[in-house]
Amino acid sequence: MKNSNCETMGDEAEELPVHPYSKSELARAYAPEIGDRSALNRLSRWMRRNEELYSALLQTGYRPTQQIFTCKQVGLIFEYLGRP
Repeated sequence: MKNSNCETMGDEAEELPVHPYSKSELARAYAPEIGDRSALNRLSRWMRRNEELYSALLQTGYRPTQQIFTCKQVGLIFEYLGRP
């Protein structure tokens, strides 16, 4: 059963679909040219520095220690940072 907050991208193979991602998976999508730890640090820094994004994520129940982003959280990240 598909979560109503998730979307499937049809023929747009270049764009990542909105679905749950691990933090490291999403970080690597944004920064494939750097190491995993550096990519995670970069994504975390981008999220914290974007006050509107960070506030919206906190409203979804986001915790910095969680390992998986929900569909809603991924949608917000894509909205504020653009798709990788």
